[in-house]
Amino acid sequence: MKIATIIVRILMGALLLFASIAYFLKLFPEPEITGNLKIFNEGLAASGYLMNFVKGIELLCGLAFISGKFVRLANLVLLPVSVNIILVHLFLDPANIGAGAFLFLGNIFMIYRNWSSYKELLKA
Repeated sequence: MKIATIIVRILMGALLLFASIAYFLKLFPEPEITGNLKIFNEGLAASGYLMNFVKGIELLCGLAFISGKFVRLANLVLLPVSVNIILVHLFLDPANIGAGAFLFLGNIFMIYRNWSSYKELLKA
């Protein structure tokens, strides 16, 4: 189980680093989006939603996962981001849910593996 944890942690870190670095360095052209996802993205842009902040969080969490430092903190910080990613894809773009599903399930797995660290947070 320890090896599986390391593999999931490294893969999640690589995915997050790739996505954030590609976003900041504009390595790929923006994919053409249509339908409700386009409306959703336009709404986020109009609201002033800070995509740079989200990608910065992804970059920091990716570095944490790759380095193995602050992994428990990165799990908690990444949880709302991964939930948002999977819900957007689930409702607006189900064909491209793969990476989001891996990130969400990997995040849940990592929290499960470190559950003893989170027990104190949930005490009343």
